[in-house]
Parts: sequence; C-alpha cells; structure tokens
Amino acid sequence: MTVPKTPSQTVGPFFKIGLCRRPDNELVPVGAPGAVRLSGSVVDGDGIPIDDAMVEVWDGSRWGRAGTDAEGRFHFVVAKPPPRDGGAPRLDVFVFARGLLKHQLTRVYFPDEPAANDADDVLSSLDRVERETLIAVQEDGVLRFDVRMQGERETVFFAV
Repeated sequence: MTVPKTPSQTVGPFFKIGLCRRPDNELVPVGAPGAVRLSGSVVDGDGIPIDDAMVEVWDGSRWGRAGTDAEGRFHFVVAKPPPRDGGAPRLDVFVFARGLLKHQLTRVYFPDEPAANDADDVLSSLDRVERETLIAVQEDGVLRFDVRMQGERETVFFAV
C-alpha cells in the first residue's frame, strides 16, 4: 500500500480575512499618554515584502497582532513598557510567515534609551550591525522597525 506524502506543516500563509480591520494592533489607545505608532515591514532575504505574514508584539502584560499588507507593512500603537529582567525597555516580537516551521522571536528596543540600551546584556553581546537590527528608528514621530527574515542585515532572532 502506498501512503500519500503530505507537506510539512508551516505557520503560514495566513488568511487575510482573519487579520483585516482588527483592533488587536493597539496595545494602548491612540492618544493615550506615551502612545506611539510602531510601523515596519517584513521582507525576505532579497528584500521582497512578505504580504501574508503575521506579527505579534508583547510588552509583558499586553499584546497585539497585525497582518502585513501587500507591501509587507504592519503597524501598532504601543507605549514604552518598563524595563524587564534588568534590561532596557523593549517589546518582544513574534513573526509568523509562510515557510517557517515555527514562529521567530525578536525584540524591539527604543532609540531614546541609549544608556539603557548600552547596559542591556543582550544588546551589548551583539556586534554593531546585529544590534542595529533590534533598535527601532525614530522617523517623523513614528518608530520604524523592519524585520528582514534572512540575508544581509538579517534581523537577530532568538531561540524560543
């Protein structure tokens, strides 16, 4: 008897109908004290946008979820959380995308915390280029954080 082969299970693609127009991308209300927009893109190793990824952001007590659009973009409304584990303030980020056997974990650090970022055990263990992949960039009142899944300037990911 021949047993049919099946593809391995991956974490995507995601059906956009379940991700569109959901309020889950607001960890804090727009206009709340300290609220800031966090925007970015998820791209593959060639810089091509991944249009069906899902990004989750966690601040320790709250979380949000956003799907990427046709240009691989996502956005959240967040507030800087207090430092955890003796490190710099950060958000934990889970990226789910087609072709992954399990989600990827990374972090977003805040650009206005240079002293805390310099003292952070994780950031200080990385070289300059790796470190830059984890610190958001301030652009016109928005924090920009892009996720590059592989290749040159690949975002640093952590074991889950």
